[in-house]
Amino acid sequence: MHLSGTIVNVITVIAGSALGLLVGERLSERFKTVIIQAIGLFTFLIGTSMMLKADNFIVVFLSLILGGITGEALKLDEGLENLTNRLKSKVSPNSPHFTEGFIMATLIFCVGAMTVVGSIQEGLTGDATLLYTKSVMDGITSLTLASGLGIGVMLSAISVLVIQGSLTLLGSELQFLMGKPYLNNLTSAGGLLIIALGLELLGIKKLKVLNLLPALVYAPLFVYIASLL
Repeated sequence: MHLSGTIVNVITVIAGSALGLLVGERLSERFKTVIIQAIGLFTFLIGTSMMLKADNFIVVFLSLILGGITGEALKLDEGLENLTNRLKSKVSPNSPHFTEGFIMATLIFCVGAMTVVGSIQEGLTGDATLLYTKSVMDGITSLTLASGLGIGVMLSAISVLVIQGSLTLLGSELQFLMGKPYLNNLTSAGGLLIIALGLELLGIKKLKVLNLLPALVYAPLFVYIASLL
């Protein structure tokens, strides 16, 4: 098993988040508010850059529609929010942005080309170079996010371990995801979810982002269907 890239990534997310928490503890609420606003704008930048990678916007659109319907039917938003609230009550009851930090960090760290290609590449060849590069980037990002959003960012290390680890272990079966159409449209759908989180952090609109998560499954499925037509 080749999991060194994912393990290093988990360590950098935890270390970066720990430093971010130390910085955040020394900041007044006034400065934290400014940081959260900056993070909201940052998510727009990240989300937009990811969204524009789409090869087929119809695929992304249909993925969001069907993903939202599926998530609503399964009540994912309610279920996952209850789960994160239970984690919050045990880990940090007074963290006002626990859920947003956990979800945002999970999406930023786990949805994108470097995650998919790096994980599958390590699973197939044992080469974790791309994941090591990603680890450095995620460590810096987690420091920034945790300083404003709290300990929920650190717990996203669990998501990194589970998602990247699974992609690595299933590398041979998931190799098709490295194809450009699959990768770009999956990344685009993830980018739109990150933009939705940005809207929430800026106080513009609260969306049921968790109900849209199935879009990340439908995106590659629709790409496959389109390839058959």
